[in-house]
Amino acid sequence: MISTSENIVIVGGGPVGMVLSLLLVKHNIASTVLEVRKQGAANQDTRALALSYGTRRILEKLGIWQSLSVYATAINTIHVSQKGSLGRSVLQASDYQQEALGYVLSYGALYTVLNTELQRFPMVKFIDEAQAEAITYDANQATIRYSRQGEVFQLNCQLAVLADGGRSLEEAAGLKRETKEYGHDALITKVSAELPHHNVAYERFTSDGPMALLPNGERDFSLVWTGKKALIAPLLDLSDAEFLTQFHAQFGDRVGRFLTVEKRMTFPLKLSQLQEMDTPHLVVIGNAAQTMHPVAGQGFNVGLRDAEVLAQQIMNTAAGDIGTKEMLTAYRASRKTDTKNGLLFTDFLVNIFSNDILGFAKLRSTGLGLFDIVKPVKRHLVRKMSFGK
Repeated sequence: MISTSENIVIVGGGPVGMVLSLLLVKHNIASTVLEVRKQGAANQDTRALALSYGTRRILEKLGIWQSLSVYATAINTIHVSQKGSLGRSVLQASDYQQEALGYVLSYGALYTVLNTELQRFPMVKFIDEAQAEAITYDANQATIRYSRQGEVFQLNCQLAVLADGGRSLEEAAGLKRETKEYGHDALITKVSAELPHHNVAYERFTSDGPMALLPNGERDFSLVWTGKKALIAPLLDLSDAEFLTQFHAQFGDRVGRFLTVEKRMTFPLKLSQLQEMDTPHLVVIGNAAQTMHPVAGQGFNVGLRDAEVLAQQIMNTAAGDIGTKEMLTAYRASRKTDTKNGLLFTDFLVNIFSNDILGFAKLRSTGLGLFDIVKPVKRHLVRKMSFGK
């Protein structure tokens, strides 16, 4: 076994881990990034990411938004409705002095730009094809054991950051997770429509579950369709024409007929969060720390705010105190409210809009109508979705 020491080791070279590393290196703080995939393996990943306006500001801080903007589609309007009722609400960026409410771009585009930027900085050591197998910690340091190309390595560090996207590595670190299974799946794909999207995103609630249609490209939309597994799983077996017919029946005519659909994929939905634990020299961020229902597109943006706040905490800490119990206690306290509110908000939306309890449909319709005219509440929601505050 080859053993070395580093100050800060980030386990997970996805967007959250890379953003943390870039935020640090911009302030001359070195880090080592361990990534299980081969470098560049995710460059062609077409999955859509919904970025908040606040996330754009983080990426501007890194100096990479201009490179990303050519791949991003702005969301200028969000249209919220409930199937079978007249209740609806509309949010517009111009009402809140924002250029956009959010943006949609592919995971691959973000990954490529972040990866290219990282390679400009020799202070960042990016180790690909590194499979982390164990993480231990004590009052003095954290230790990460990983394998790469048949060899086993050990890294001792002041601070180990687990940002592996929730790949269950927390079990190797002795952490425990609280999980709520929704019993629902999400289907994701990309569709084209008869009418242009005009940079409008749609959140459509049905009794089976919410669906989101996000502008992505000149005329295309990224679709997230959620519901019980028994409803969603058969959608994979339909022909394209049958699928588009069923989707149109649920969504309605706001963008005309749906013309094409790309490859469909599904995954199970859950709400989960790591239990609070005193782990000196080890911290968990992003989806590895909390997983949210995709309704309202909060999860990825909460993860990037984790990275931003942790980077600031590191910058404000004396070099010899990085990773100490005091530093990490302060970080966790600073993130508690944002994370808790994101989990509660998405869970509330799923519970209140995804059932057929007698009388609820009328109440939901009335609630959407009232929400549309109560401007302070809308302003609070937009700020929460944009900045987490």
